This record gives sequence, C-alpha cells and structure tokens, in this order.
Amino acid sequence: MTPPASGPPGPGAAPEVDVDAAVLPISVAAELAGMHPQTLRQYDRLGLVEPRRSAGRGRRYSLRDVATLREVQRLSQEDGVNLAGIKRILELERRVLRLSEELERLRALVGAQRRVFTADPSGDVVAGTMGRRVSRARSGALVLWDPRRR
Repeated sequence: MTPPASGPPGPGAAPEVDVDAAVLPISVAAELAGMHPQTLRQYDRLGLVEPRRSAGRGRRYSLRDVATLREVQRLSQEDGVNLAGIKRILELERRVLRLSEELERLRALVGAQRRVFTADPSGDVVAGTMGRRVSRARSGALVLWDPRRR
C-alpha cells in the first residue's frame, strides 16, 4: 500500500475550507443565511452570533456563523423558541462542546496509565490498574484479580 501523497490537492479535489475564517461581509452572510442584514445586526446586539470586525469595524462572518444563523432561524420559526431561549440553547451547546473537549484532553492525559490506588491489609498504598480488582487470597496475601483470566 502506498502512502497518501502530500502537497496541493490534485485536479478535481475540493480545497479545504476554514469554517472559522471570518471573511464574509454582512450582505453575503445575510444572503447565505436567508435573512435581512438588519436581522444579523440585531442578533449581534443580542449576542446570538458574534461576528469578528474588520479593520474598518465592519462585521465579518464565518461559515460557522452562517450555520449558527440558520440554526437560530430554524429554532425560531420551526420550533417556536423565543430569542432568549435560543441564546440559552446556544450557550449550553457551546458549554457542552467545551466540556467534551476538556474530557478528551483529560482522557488523553490519563492515557495508558489508567492507574488506581488502594490500600493493602497493612495500610500501605498499592498502585493498581483500572479494570483490575484487588482481592485477597485465603492466605491473607494481596493479589490482583484480572477479569480477562477465567
């Protein structure tokens, strides 16, 4: 098997798009979202979407912002959620995303070490491995139980 070629995409290949690049002026973002530019300004004031600003202080929207605007419109028109409710939903979605990223970061940090600690009969701390139970043999000796060995 040959490794994938590196370098620019070949003919017919779609270039990668940065969905967070704030390059769309308000008129284009409004058109893509199916809204009036004044609606986007109002949503910016309410904090539903936070476009970046250009050097001339004009609003610049990303494709992610446009997707958020479409979601705001869907929640409002199809589900009947008011703007305060939509703002709360968006905040909770962002919080879930941040917590998921933090969880993945912590899982990667723990990685293969997945160790737990317990105390042996004398009170000394003993390191074990997650998924393995510490049990005592009839002799009173401390042994590790491996659920995979039966």
